[in-house]
Amino acid sequence: MHGVMMYGPGDVRVEDRPDPIIQQPTDAIIRLSATCVCGSDLWPYRGQDKLDGPTPMGHEYVGVVEEIGSEVTTVKPGDFVIGSFFASDNTCEICQAGYQSRCVHAEPMGAIGTQSELARVPLADGTLVPTRGLPDADLIPSFLAASDVLGTGWFAAIAAEAGPGKTVAVVGDGAVGLLGVLAAKQLGAERIIAMSRHESRQNLALEYGATDIVIERGDEGVARVKELTNGYGAHSVIEAVGTQESMLQAIRSTRPGGHVGYVGVAHDVTLPGDELFFSGVHLHGGPAPVRQYLPTLIDLISRREIDPGKVFDLTLPLTDAAKAYEAMDRRQAIKALLQP
Repeated sequence: MHGVMMYGPGDVRVEDRPDPIIQQPTDAIIRLSATCVCGSDLWPYRGQDKLDGPTPMGHEYVGVVEEIGSEVTTVKPGDFVIGSFFASDNTCEICQAGYQSRCVHAEPMGAIGTQSELARVPLADGTLVPTRGLPDADLIPSFLAASDVLGTGWFAAIAAEAGPGKTVAVVGDGAVGLLGVLAAKQLGAERIIAMSRHESRQNLALEYGATDIVIERGDEGVARVKELTNGYGAHSVIEAVGTQESMLQAIRSTRPGGHVGYVGVAHDVTLPGDELFFSGVHLHGGPAPVRQYLPTLIDLISRREIDPGKVFDLTLPLTDAAKAYEAMDRRQAIKALLQP
């Protein structure tokens, strides 16, 4: 099969890789209908995360089951399925509490690599959720978004306690931030402030439910949010970047007693303990338990009540993966979909 490998910063190649095989009786093999490049894939692409030699890439996936292990019972060959970026058993105490990304048996799909034609999915019964029949082709991008960025934005909004009567601010205008806007709207937020400097992303944020756009960053961005909220700050803030600046911007944009849902993969983030202590702000986040939300998200997409697939503004064949990385790195695309 063809699969994407990263050899180092800026060095993405599509190579022949061995077809995956069933290794455990709980495995499934899927043929991917679509995969994509994640914003987190850009950290090693830019050299900010170090690679230990050539590395398979990708952790977002939808496709059709081709083969199952002897112990798999909830999916069968021919099913169209969506899974999270962490494989999980969905039965341990941590999973049952709603944190499947921290399952005691969790396996990162990124270590397997899903920017490929085929993929092995461990713990298939707990990880994969089938749709009702094969979906229409135009729904596949939205189902792919549910595999990570939609589920992550949804978790961020829930962690930030977005809801009726609340003002929500969103720090970050990548796919996760934009879908955090969508999630906040679905959860009933009264006002949604999207922080973005890019017109195309601003327009999509407005389409997804943003009521205000703030172009300022850092302390200026905080001041603008305070200005829009009578000096208090937002009730709920989504942090969807993962840098020191974005985290402090999120915390400082939150009113006392408010909540920050942080889902940007943290890089060199250090929190000032004294400021945090006196802020009265709640922090909750981390790797999103996407599996928890998949049934709800699949239902909303199937009924065409939401269209998260619009974050894919570039579609390329898998063989052009290097171009997809380059376009996202240069902010020429919000998110690139790859067709195996």
